[in-house]
Amino acid sequence: MGENTKISWCDATFNPWIGCTKVSDGCTNCYAEAQNSFRKWNGGVWGKGTPRKRTSVANWRKPVQWNAVAAEAGASMLRRPRVFCSSLADVFDSEVDPAWRADLFALIKATPRLDWQLLTKRPHNIANMLPADWGDGWSNVWLGTTVEDQKAADLRVPVLLEIPARIRFLSCEPLIGPVVLRGAYEGCGDCDPCIAGQRCSMGAHLKALHPEGIHWVICGGESGSKARPMELEWARALKAQCEAGGAAFFFKQTGSVITGSAIDHGYDPARWPEDLRVQQFPEARP
Repeated sequence: MGENTKISWCDATFNPWIGCTKVSDGCTNCYAEAQNSFRKWNGGVWGKGTPRKRTSVANWRKPVQWNAVAAEAGASMLRRPRVFCSSLADVFDSEVDPAWRADLFALIKATPRLDWQLLTKRPHNIANMLPADWGDGWSNVWLGTTVEDQKAADLRVPVLLEIPARIRFLSCEPLIGPVVLRGAYEGCGDCDPCIAGQRCSMGAHLKALHPEGIHWVICGGESGSKARPMELEWARALKAQCEAGGAAFFFKQTGSVITGSAIDHGYDPARWPEDLRVQQFPEARP
């Protein structure tokens, strides 16, 4: 199966449209904007008020083809194919034509053999943009949000936790600051263990990492000539939180700039510190 992709945590990428608007510090060196500026997919324009470009009919047929391949393989396929949507846009962008989003969810429903990974920097829009029959979450949809630093965690993770989903995940990439996902307000004791004295990014009543909360955390440094540095200890801290909370941890890349270590950067796990050679996936949930 597959659309070629260098994204190691999916099997294929699908972009129903191209275009977006920057919303936070994680967007500063946006890969999609840079690619669009070079390739002129969307006329080279980007940002608020610029048109989003719907991709071709042929592109929209690809997931149907992948689903057919998976159906034909049946039990011989060791696991379900994972499709990341959208790498060059945001599914829950309020500047996108709602009819396009309805078409996307119709496509997702028509391809039940694929696991769709929907990642957004706009989790506050999700609840109002889901299909009417979403219920407790469609069985083939994973919902995720980007968490590049503590500010993003504080704003986005509590919102994502309120949305019913079979799998919820975080993309801590580019990781540009330390992130604490576990803990509680001092004296609350709601989370186990409680990080006394630290402000809980989840709120005192919520546990960030547990079987009904965040199931998967992706972590990676920033790439490119303008990449901001990532401390390896930030990644190690996220890994430890996942281990303590029962969430899967996936270390994607060290990024182009690393502080606190002289190791080589990049996508090659053989060149990473041994303790960060971890690429786990969440278990399939009923």
